Amino acid sequence: MFGFKKIKAVTQLTLEPPKPSAGRQGLAIVLIVKDEEQHIEEWVAFHLAAGVAHFYVYDNGCTDQTLARLVSVAGVKATIVPWDQKLWDARSGAELHNQVLAYAHAIRNFGSGHRWMSFIDADEFLVPKAQADLPSCLAHLEDEACVSLPWHMFGRNGFETPPQGGIVANYTQRHPDPLDPKGVCNFKLILDPCRVTSMGVHIAQCDQRDCTVNDSGAQATSQTRRDPSFYSADFIQLNHYYTRSNSELEAKINRGSNMRHDQDAHRRKVMANVARVEGEGVEDRFAQNWFAARR
Repeated sequence: MFGFKKIKAVTQLTLEPPKPSAGRQGLAIVLIVKDEEQHIEEWVAFHLAAGVAHFYVYDNGCTDQTLARLVSVAGVKATIVPWDQKLWDARSGAELHNQVLAYAHAIRNFGSGHRWMSFIDADEFLVPKAQADLPSCLAHLEDEACVSLPWHMFGRNGFETPPQGGIVANYTQRHPDPLDPKGVCNFKLILDPCRVTSMGVHIAQCDQRDCTVNDSGAQATSQTRRDPSFYSADFIQLNHYYTRSNSELEAKINRGSNMRHDQDAHRRKVMANVARVEGEGVEDRFAQNWFAARR
């Protein structure tokens, strides 16, 4: 009997980077989003306070007020791109990762005007630590092209339903070790869009090289960055509020992955991650205190 080989999705794209515009500057965020109306205003306000110059928002089929609320805060600093699609290669049947397609599109079409682009989700917050804003925290990395920031994973903090006051003020317990191999370890990126030659969700190449730095400037590759010696959050910390409340976790599971998936397998994977995140915790109020001081 012959078996069937599972076809891998296309999760990495090679591209020709855009040419830099004269006077390009600042940090832009690229976001692909679906139905995040409850928290999107806080997310935008936080990153505006942190010095983000523009938001490129890829609408993955929102059916609620996410986009209206986002624009109500960001105004002209938001560009909305319709992006509700699932695509496959006609020959192989391999699914094209919609999030990666959005990131590559943003680099090619909007990247030329920005010194930096970051690619994060609506449950992820870039927290300035060493300076007042994110561009200042990146100033010492002016010669670099690819900055890897490890997830700092926050769990439910005992909330069954969304608490009053938002995400940053309430979720203060996280897993203690972002690079724990038994935890949920991954990275998101801040890139020079005019040097990106290969793009994925968690990995990129710039100048056709597999080379990245942490926020302090120490170098690694996409594989060696998982070594504990690479860890740094001295300048910028990436907070990933993975679950938020239990009811929101259930909604997240029911909403499903960005890719085709088996729903039961998806639930098992998410809940296994939750168990690892919440297995032990430390208190982390840095983002809470930083945001409160600016509100």
